Amino acid sequence: MFGTISSKQVDAFAKDLAGELSKRYPPGLDQSGGQTLSEKRLTRILEDVCNKAVEFKNEHKLGVYKKARLGNTFRWELESLGYSKKFIETATEGLVVYLARKA
Repeated sequence: MFGTISSKQVDAFAKDLAGELSKRYPPGLDQSGGQTLSEKRLTRILEDVCNKAVEFKNEHKLGVYKKARLGNTFRWELESLGYSKKFIETATEGLVVYLARKA
């Protein structure tokens, strides 16, 4: 009924996703007005992160609650890493949309 994966495992995965994102697109690039990535490259990075989340969702058959938990933990982890509010909103919205899609 509630799946076989624990909430702690979902939280750990969401934090790992945010960590992977921060390696490929450091918060400093998001905050700086100077050097940035191309829009195409940033889109590819976000799509990779979202696709990993979808694979995780399908593998563990996440229900509504755990998908929401994954999205929220991802959001809070991005905030703790120092990303801008605009970037956090965009990245989290993309993740939630990907997770909401049918397999």
